[in-house]
Amino acid sequence: MKNTTGTDRSITSKWRPATRAVRAGTWRSEQGETSEALFLTSGYTYDTAETVAARFAGEQEGMVYSRMQNPTTAMLEERIAMLEGAEACRVQATGMAAMTAALLCQLSAGDHIVAGRAAFGSCRWIVDNLLPRFGIEGTIVDARDNDAWEKAVRPNTKVFFFETPANPTMDVVDMRAVCAIARAHGIVTVVDNAFATPALQRPMEYGADVVAYSATKLMDGQGRVLAGALCASEEWIQDKLMPFQRNTGPILAPFNAWVVLKGLETLELRAARQSENALKVARYVESRVSRVLHPGLPSHPQHDLCMSQMSAAGPIFSFFVDGGREQAMAVLNGLELVDISNNIGDSKSLMCHPATTTHHNMGPEGRAEAGVGEGMLRLNVGLEDADDVIEDLAQAFDRAGV
Repeated sequence: MKNTTGTDRSITSKWRPATRAVRAGTWRSEQGETSEALFLTSGYTYDTAETVAARFAGEQEGMVYSRMQNPTTAMLEERIAMLEGAEACRVQATGMAAMTAALLCQLSAGDHIVAGRAAFGSCRWIVDNLLPRFGIEGTIVDARDNDAWEKAVRPNTKVFFFETPANPTMDVVDMRAVCAIARAHGIVTVVDNAFATPALQRPMEYGADVVAYSATKLMDGQGRVLAGALCASEEWIQDKLMPFQRNTGPILAPFNAWVVLKGLETLELRAARQSENALKVARYVESRVSRVLHPGLPSHPQHDLCMSQMSAAGPIFSFFVDGGREQAMAVLNGLELVDISNNIGDSKSLMCHPATTTHHNMGPEGRAEAGVGEGMLRLNVGLEDADDVIEDLAQAFDRAGV
């Protein structure tokens, strides 16, 4: 591979985020291609036996096996790291592979984790069900309460884990305060930034140690592939993550990495426009229902905090209808433009009922604790004309008696 300006940090460090999203991490072969090359290979050949021995020993740079490195995935890792402002990044097979790896690579039997109550259902399942099987205790806190994090700390607490904004309650965490608490106790902070991406929010600027992503969402942005990513210091990536990743294999396929690379080129444009659309739609929804959870609205109790940490509030918000599950289902069934889907970050507008989809596995008590009610609906606003989305919601609300 030819080295290019896309991998020279003395050059890329001068670039602004929009430029990095298009050009950072780009390697070019001797063919001089403009689009990143797609390397569909599981293994590599070597000129000599000594070469491969040196690579496996870590004495020489180069590819050895696509479970460890692949040129296409490596380009994506460099680009995400530069967007995040991180020293290093490793991509994963899915968002949940990233969340799982971020926790299991650094926790052992006898350790303790503190996690935010409002989270994606599978993230809560890991903390509530998977980690205890391995002797790792967890404490769930209201992540909005800074004092709750401090009070939950034990001598064996190793990790703070939270989402901001959280899925689907849109809770916002005061990252500067919570990360400072963690640092004071030698605790590693893992932040799920999937709802925002580095286009809207960079948790490391507020003290986060590890930033985790479902790149399936806004980074791809068009509902095509599954992908995840972890950003952190070079030391954490090499000493904590890589032994786990190398030997357990939650590796992103080169094709999926290539698709996400293409998605990143338009990430900033999509995130800004979808945030703008979502705010307009949320203002309309607020005129029709009793409660809207959108941190970009002044009515959100953490509006000021959100806008101090994010450049825009993102494309996703939740709201409640008074008629519970029955009326929520009626709204969904009345949609003509917006699709019923549990995905988010897509360029198409999508809506789901979290209690029966993304948070179903938490059970009634777990959902109640997390603030996921039977009348809650979560909406991802896409790139359609916002007025068309509003008109579709209006007729669906009318049909459902909202």
